[in-house]
Amino acid sequence: MSKTQQTVRLFMDDSPTPFAEYAPPVKIDLNTTRLVDGDHVMKVVARSSDGKDGVRFIPFTVRNGPSISVIGLDEGDTVSDIIPVTVSAYGSERTDSFVIEASETPKPIPFWVWAVLIGFVGWGAWYLISYLA
Repeated sequence: MSKTQQTVRLFMDDSPTPFAEYAPPVKIDLNTTRLVDGDHVMKVVARSSDGKDGVRFIPFTVRNGPSISVIGLDEGDTVSDIIPVTVSAYGSERTDSFVIEASETPKPIPFWVWAVLIGFVGWGAWYLISYLA
């Protein structure tokens, strides 16, 4: 009776064929540039020397493309009429020129900043009135 060799097979998403097969221990560099952005699952199937298989699923998210920011519409929003939506997409690629106008996502000033500013101005006005009186 011959023993089978130990193997580790790696599958990506629902692919029936492995993208790699090695003898353990395995150390690889996973190149995600060929995967689309989004959720993926790597399936690892390890076969022991006596022929038994062990399976492990490793979910992960790929984000190689540009970062996308949307202002004016959130997931699950109920909307009507006409709504303004701003979409910004910025990649991490290097360029020789730097465009300052497109380097930041235009977001409105948060409410808490306005509240702190109004409180500070109100305190300053109260202090000034009480000092002059």
